[in-house]
Amino acid sequence: MSFALGVCLALFSTAFVHADNATQTPLTASQFEAYTTGKTLTYSRLGSEPYGAEEYLPGRRVQWAFEGDSCKMGQWYEEAGQICFVYEDNPAPQCWSFFLRDGGLVAQFENDAASAPLYEIAQSDEPLFCPGPQVGV
Repeated sequence: MSFALGVCLALFSTAFVHADNATQTPLTASQFEAYTTGKTLTYSRLGSEPYGAEEYLPGRRVQWAFEGDSCKMGQWYEEAGQICFVYEDNPAPQCWSFFLRDGGLVAQFENDAASAPLYEIAQSDEPLFCPGPQVGV
C-alpha cells in the first residue's frame, strides 16, 4: 500500500470514528465505574501496537502505564459529562469521552478533539504489572 493511500485510510477511519461517536451517548460516570472497576484494560490506536494499560481500582483510583513505561497513580472524576483523570506526575486534568461498542471501550481524548481514539484491546482481572525501579549490581 502506498504511503498516501495509508494516510488517506487513516484519516478516513478517524473521521468515521468521530462521526460514529457523535451519534452515541458517552458513558456516564456510574456506567464507566461499573464497567471498569476491578479490571485492567489495555488500549491501542486503530491498527497499531498497544498504547498503554490502566488498572481501575475502587474509589475511582487508577494506575496507568504507557506501553513499556513506569506506572503512574491517579484518580478519575466526572466533569461536564466527561471522565477526567489526574495523575501523580501531572495534575492537569486529562478528559475523555468513553463509548461502549462491540463489547469494548472506545475512548476519545477531549483535550484535543483531533487526536485519534483509543480502543480497548484486552481486559484482565489481574493487577497492572508495574516493575520496580531499576536496581544496579
